[in-house]
Amino acid sequence: MSSFFTRRRIVGTLLLIVLIAAGYFGYTKRKYIEQIPIGCAFKAKAICAGVFVQGLESEKIAAEDAGFNPVFKLLKAKIDLDKKTVSCSFLGTGLFKKTAVYVEGLGPVLLSGYAEDSVRAMKPDLPDPEPADPTAVAWPMGDRMPDEAAPVVFDAAKLEQAVDKAFAEPQADHLKRTRAIVVLLDGHLVAERYAPGITKDTRLLSWSMAKSFTNVLVGILVRQGKLDIKGPAPVPEWKSAGDPRRDITVDQLMRMSSGLDWYEEYAAHPVSDVNRMLFLEPDHAAYAAAKKLAAPPDTLWSYSSGTTNIVSRIIRDVLGSREAYWVFPRLELFNKIGMRSAVFGTDATGTFIGSSYLYASARDFARFGLFCLNDGVCNGERLLPEGWMAYSTTATPKAGKGIYGAFFWTNQGEPGHPEKRQFPKMPTDLYWADGYQGQEIVVCPSLKLVAVRLGMTWDSNWGAAEFLEGLAGAIAR
Repeated sequence: MSSFFTRRRIVGTLLLIVLIAAGYFGYTKRKYIEQIPIGCAFKAKAICAGVFVQGLESEKIAAEDAGFNPVFKLLKAKIDLDKKTVSCSFLGTGLFKKTAVYVEGLGPVLLSGYAEDSVRAMKPDLPDPEPADPTAVAWPMGDRMPDEAAPVVFDAAKLEQAVDKAFAEPQADHLKRTRAIVVLLDGHLVAERYAPGITKDTRLLSWSMAKSFTNVLVGILVRQGKLDIKGPAPVPEWKSAGDPRRDITVDQLMRMSSGLDWYEEYAAHPVSDVNRMLFLEPDHAAYAAAKKLAAPPDTLWSYSSGTTNIVSRIIRDVLGSREAYWVFPRLELFNKIGMRSAVFGTDATGTFIGSSYLYASARDFARFGLFCLNDGVCNGERLLPEGWMAYSTTATPKAGKGIYGAFFWTNQGEPGHPEKRQFPKMPTDLYWADGYQGQEIVVCPSLKLVAVRLGMTWDSNWGAAEFLEGLAGAIAR
């Protein structure tokens, strides 16, 4: 018994030392202490996704996906393979503990104060992925590739060189960590490569590429006559008479010109609106909708993952029930374009995190790019309103250098000065879905090009311009 009480005293003393140190450190460096619960939630969710959705080693996820901030080394994760949960706390002491639960069909869900039973009770009855046997169905709906070479003209050596450079690691202190590249030309798969441990079936994280998927879900509702993007956004928090936010439209939310106050920053300033929303709040849309106006609508462009999650909840409200909402992406989009692997993550309330969390294979992200290239038509069926992609990729006036449309980035350039654009050596009709740490789905209609790059480049600077210029140089025109 004496040894038992001795151990308890030792543990108690250690915890007291940690608390005193944390208190002092928190008093003098409060911003660092505020990072700890955000970091615990981030790491718990990343490892939960890595193990139960992506099939990756937890050590790889901890080192790469959760390695960009030194604080993560102080946060210890515990994986329960039977319950499919991951908990993370400061030094493994239980302090600042955050837990992510794997929910079949919805991916890793942070509890964020919600009861675990209520989160586990979210069990969507999703349609089976289609096609049932992708090996028996020809590309692009399936994975059966033609026996003969693709009937498109390109310089194979230059194309290979561009892909080589995207995977090359010339700087040991600045690793790109490219995980996957897929290139389509006129719908044909002409280049594909994966890092060790990654395959054509590995689900990889979208980060903010998910916003472009949210755009398409809105477009499907518009085609179905269920949503008017030019009218006031149906947001319950803004309905009071005299609330200046009640006139904000869905279009303005999608164009990041709503005027809502928002601070979007990740690693450089971890205690930000976006990180609080994604890793501490159970209801992402409610957190974003509570923000006040910082400027009148359409007078300021300010990138915001918060407005995307408001739109995601609008989709849910339009569809009327959680069940109809959960099946909507698979029934109306994923199955119709052959995205078998797609898993759209939710917050603790069951609302899709339309800003940030979609997991899919590189080929499936390429299928989405091809769908966009074809203006929302697949297998002869129009899923989006005619001209929807032209609307989505028309630059928002207040976005500098013509850089942003409606949940898509654009290369249009400044009006009257098209040379002032993100990729000045690429065509102005280029547009892309972009995610943190270098996730890209690039579409260029004039080149009939779709390119997907996925990886874990901590500062996102993986050489996108050089890669795209290399692809363009490989295409015979």
